[in-house]
Amino acid sequence: MAVESERITVFVADDNVIVLAGVRALLDLEPDLEIVGTAGDYDTLIAGAVAAAPQVLVTDIRMPPAFQREGIDAAKELRKRHPGTGIVVLSQYDDPEYAISLLADGAAGYAYLLKDRVAEGDQLARAVRDVATGGSVLDPKIVEALVHPVVGAGGLTADEESLLQQIAQGRPIKAIAASQHTTPAAVAEAVDELFLTLSREANTGASEPLRRLRMLHQAIVDSQEQGETLSRLLPTGVAEKLKREGRHIGETEAMVVTVLMSDVRGYSGIAEHADPSDLAHQLNEHRAAMNHVILDGGGTVMQFVGDAVMACFGAPVPQEDHADRALAAAIAMIEAQVELDAQWEVRGLLPFGLGIGVSTGPVAAALLGSEERLEYTLVGDTVNLSARLQDLARPAGSLVLSEATLTALHDAPECEPLGEQMVKGRQAPVRAYKLQVARDRAAGAVEIEAGGAR
Repeated sequence: MAVESERITVFVADDNVIVLAGVRALLDLEPDLEIVGTAGDYDTLIAGAVAAAPQVLVTDIRMPPAFQREGIDAAKELRKRHPGTGIVVLSQYDDPEYAISLLADGAAGYAYLLKDRVAEGDQLARAVRDVATGGSVLDPKIVEALVHPVVGAGGLTADEESLLQQIAQGRPIKAIAASQHTTPAAVAEAVDELFLTLSREANTGASEPLRRLRMLHQAIVDSQEQGETLSRLLPTGVAEKLKREGRHIGETEAMVVTVLMSDVRGYSGIAEHADPSDLAHQLNEHRAAMNHVILDGGGTVMQFVGDAVMACFGAPVPQEDHADRALAAAIAMIEAQVELDAQWEVRGLLPFGLGIGVSTGPVAAALLGSEERLEYTLVGDTVNLSARLQDLARPAGSLVLSEATLTALHDAPECEPLGEQMVKGRQAPVRAYKLQVARDRAAGAVEIEAGGAR
């Protein structure tokens, strides 16, 4: 029998014990939130949060040892080790510089709130829920502190003041254009004119407000505009590569890569008998575990489609050992799923069994779509073959490698030759090799079996 739906796990950090207790008390009032740890300094925060792997970190900015920006630094370090962790930063400072430093790498999954306002309504709880699902929150008082010195400076029309407020609130150019029934180009031109007006006002000596306005505009608007079209819609690492290289839509790049495709065996039967809420939690945990393994191995998660995961090694950044990395990741994915299955068994949930296909060869890497919706895609027979080999990966816990992958490995394990196989979509047969990753149920260990013989 499945247990009730799980709660969002939260780790709280603040060097002030009174504030720490208050924040914890506020969050304890919410039935869907669970505190899994607390800390009062940087070292304890890093150690505790890394171990607890919470879905959300709520942290102060300044704490021991240096009382500078330990909270923000710890948040970014935690995100490196556990990608996808939501971050809520609480501060007594309404200086926008802190918000800018927090959002510098993108706003997704980040919130910046002022301590003296977190008790107002359910602001803190809503922020925790927002960042847990990839949203972002910026306290309006920070925007007000930034905009107030220049809005009242004179020289702006009512329309310009309205535009300034929308920019400071982080509204994307496209959203402003839609609300004004005009084009993004027209709004961008109006923003440029607004900055010229503000620059003239700043000539009186009030340059700091303008500098801050530009910085906030850049931090928030860029993170939303580019985050929506790149960082949130493209696989890990791809957005930065494309922005750095100035690539254009439709451009292709010829590469040799290794593609990995995994699938949950018997998923339809599992879905038929599982509670939908429990199944959603299982899928989320499965995807998170697979994502961590792939990223730790230097791979790129291309897409999640239902219960299937597609990953690439050797793109967007070329890797000489992409085949070795892909094989290691595939084995680690099955090991990670075995561990998840053991946890689910205790909770009365059905296990997932993975089948994985791995193929090596040439692809064309392309940025396809439009400005509103971009997709980084690998095109070629190598991609299709990985999906077909995945179909051959039975029973659950099997890996099936293409002959090209086996040849590319620097230290190839002993595999079971499957001979020539006819696969869907191909007229010529392919040579495939199976590696069984099996669990010793008594010991709970995971071992590699070659051809089924230990």
